[in-house]
Amino acid sequence: MDTALQLQAVLHSERSQRPVFDYDLWLIAASLILLSIGVIMVASTSVAIAERRELDPLYYFWKQVAGALLGIIVAAVFLHIPLATLERFSAVLLFAGIVVAIAVLLPGLGHEVNGSRRWLSLGFITIQTSELSKLAIAVYLAAYLVRHQQQVKTEFLGFIKPIGVLTLVGGLFVLQPDFGAAVVLFTAGLGMLFLGGVPLLRFFSWGVVAVALLSCLAMLAPYRVQRFLTFLDPWADPFNSGFQLTQALIAFGRGEWFGVGLGNSVQKLYYLPEVHTDFVFAVIAEELGLIGSVATILLFAFLVWRIFHLGGSAARAGQLFGAYVTYGIGLLVGLQAFFNIGVNMGLLPTKGLPLPYLSYASNNLVIICAATGIVLRAGYEARHRLQLEPTP
Repeated sequence: MDTALQLQAVLHSERSQRPVFDYDLWLIAASLILLSIGVIMVASTSVAIAERRELDPLYYFWKQVAGALLGIIVAAVFLHIPLATLERFSAVLLFAGIVVAIAVLLPGLGHEVNGSRRWLSLGFITIQTSELSKLAIAVYLAAYLVRHQQQVKTEFLGFIKPIGVLTLVGGLFVLQPDFGAAVVLFTAGLGMLFLGGVPLLRFFSWGVVAVALLSCLAMLAPYRVQRFLTFLDPWADPFNSGFQLTQALIAFGRGEWFGVGLGNSVQKLYYLPEVHTDFVFAVIAEELGLIGSVATILLFAFLVWRIFHLGGSAARAGQLFGAYVTYGIGLLVGLQAFFNIGVNMGLLPTKGLPLPYLSYASNNLVIICAATGIVLRAGYEARHRLQLEPTP
């Protein structure tokens, strides 16, 4: 029996009795810690918002708890789905990702909030389609890189086809409009292609083209131009266009070294808009100070490093799909955290991106947990594959 058949036999025989320690406990611990911090910070940031909207003070807290529990269940489901199954259905997932990205733009289906049509209304729930689409694209690109390894490395056509897919889906995101999601998707996709072996010159050439294209798209919308000008000097109009950023910077200033104490933020009391979603990190800085902010950033850095570590294990085990999909998820999580924290700190122009695990965003939370389940599955399969390889 060859190694592949042995691996299948081991995976099948242990499916019903797989102990938790067979998975990467470091990644599980980092994810659960971030998940717990998110639940606590949503409770801290959302009480005033819930009361203003005449809701139960803990309304958003309980919804975040429900989202976290659902996310853990979804992650557990993906732990039991072989990567070969995901690879087999990668084209179906791509199609589904494109369909939902189109559906959200249709009247009667798309749900508009603050001028953006990013949510698909399904009666009792709403789904933020960009979160589904980004994960579907990561799975598709991983399968594509496995199927067309040589073409991607040697032919222009092998590179331009996935670029076309990224452009299509990214364009649909811009129409919503969700420019931040488009930037994350395109950057993560280019990163996956680079890790897949695209020649350096071709990668950088198209990277420049992508940056120029995204910059032009940003400049076409007057409100994006205003956001960029505000980013350059938020104090020029601190009570209007620069209000969000100046209030976030005030939160960082109030936090100093050790913060004002959990629950004692002033900025969350109607000063800082979208405080429980896009600007939760600013409240972490205010309540937990520089120490808490740095600890949170280090947790994200460790999480992303651990994801890439498991991707490297999959690559060493010869499981290229597991490696590429893990790298793609690591890029998506890392880039989204980087952009959100950068916006909160005034290092990047304002974009509506939730902070993974921490922001009040049930859709993002469930998808992030699903992605974590996929990464843990990749690490599990890689470990068993390496165990079956004969020692030299």
